[in-house]
Amino acid sequence: MLEQATDVVGYVPYVERVAPRPGLTRHGSDNREEIRRAEQALEMAAEGRRVAVVSSGDPGVFAMGAAVFEALEVGRPEWRSLDIQVLPGVSAMLAASARLGAPLGHDFCCLNLSDNLKPWTLIEKRLRLAAEADFAMAFYNPRSRSRPEGFARALTVLREACGNARPIMFARAVSTPEERLHVTTLGEATPELADMRTLVMVGSSLTRCIPGERHEWVYTPRSAPSSEATR
Repeated sequence: MLEQATDVVGYVPYVERVAPRPGLTRHGSDNREEIRRAEQALEMAAEGRRVAVVSSGDPGVFAMGAAVFEALEVGRPEWRSLDIQVLPGVSAMLAASARLGAPLGHDFCCLNLSDNLKPWTLIEKRLRLAAEADFAMAFYNPRSRSRPEGFARALTVLREACGNARPIMFARAVSTPEERLHVTTLGEATPELADMRTLVMVGSSLTRCIPGERHEWVYTPRSAPSSEATR
């Protein structure tokens, strides 16, 4: 797809990963401009250009896939005749899970902890219900410079619902030279362990840690005892 594209649209750091070449124009834009860049991509495609919209991970998971369809739904009628293809990628939670072992080996859910597009009250409600349902959990966008207090509040909710002994995993910049993995407990975790490049996972009550020579493996068994249904 990228080899055939005449234009690449996306967040500046992601666009810069696409090597320049003759015949390709790169259109980088700032964070929080997803709808505008989706509209730009659709408009250029309507003009006959071959446009690639790039994301990190999978475009359908907290990324540009939804933004494109949001713009398509309310945009120009002729956009609906465009040949739109969504190409799957490896989402951060799956890449991080593979590095750590199999922490998502049983039922799990994923939440975006950013309050840019939804209120904290909704995040807290979903977080508490997911913890009380005893899912393993994966968290995107846990902490940024503009909202450093949000992840601290999330940790408080998790400790109240899960206790201090529950394993929590921090996987930063997986598959890059800056990759860093850290396994600890909710009681020992601090907000500073996470940033916007970190995927955070919290185990269920069944999640286990296995010390290894190179690092600690984490997995959640595939089955749950029948007693779990009455908890």
